[in-house]
Amino acid sequence: MNLNNEITREVRRSIATSILIIAAGILAIIAPHVSGIAAAIVIAGLLVVVGAFHLAFAWQMTKKSGFWWETMLGLLYVATGGYMLLQPSVGLATLTILLAAWLFIEAFVEFILAFHFRPARGWGWLVLDGVITLILGVLICLTWPASANWLLGTLVGISMLFSGTARLMLSLAARDVVKAIHDEAVAAAAS
Repeated sequence: MNLNNEITREVRRSIATSILIIAAGILAIIAPHVSGIAAAIVIAGLLVVVGAFHLAFAWQMTKKSGFWWETMLGLLYVATGGYMLLQPSVGLATLTILLAAWLFIEAFVEFILAFHFRPARGWGWLVLDGVITLILGVLICLTWPASANWLLGTLVGISMLFSGTARLMLSLAARDVVKAIHDEAVAAAAS
C-alpha cells in the first residue's frame, strides 16, 4: 500500500470518527437525563475498579510503609464509586460541577490548538469550539445545582456536537490537501 492510499484511509477514518462524535452528541442532547445518569454510572464504575486496583496493590505491599495509605486511597475510591452507583442523582450533581471545571480546561486547550494550527485552513473551527466550550462551562456554574438533572447530558452532547463538527471540518480540509497533492503528483508524472 502506498503512502497516498494510507493517508487517504486515515483521513476517511477521521471523517467517520467525526460523524460518530456528532451523532453521539445529538443522542445526548435528545435524552439528557439518561445520558447524564449513564455518565455518572460509568464514572462510578471506573472509580470502583480503580479502588479495587489500589486495594490489590496495597495487599501486595503489606510489609511496606505505604500499605495503610494505599489501603485508605483504595477504600476512598471504592466508597465514592459505590455511593455514586447507589445514588446516581447525587453523583450526577457532583459530576455536573466537575464538568464545568473540565470544560474550562478543554476550552483553554482548544484555544492553544487553534493558535498552533492557525495558518492552516479550518483553524477557526477550533477557536469556535473553544468559545462554545467556555460558554458551556460558564452556563454550568450559573445554573448549578438546580439544573443538574438535565444539564450534564445536554452540555456533553453540545460539546460533542461542536467537537465533532470542528474535527470534521479539519478532516475535510486534510482530505482536500491530500487530493491536491495527489492531483499535482499525477500531473507531474504525466508531463
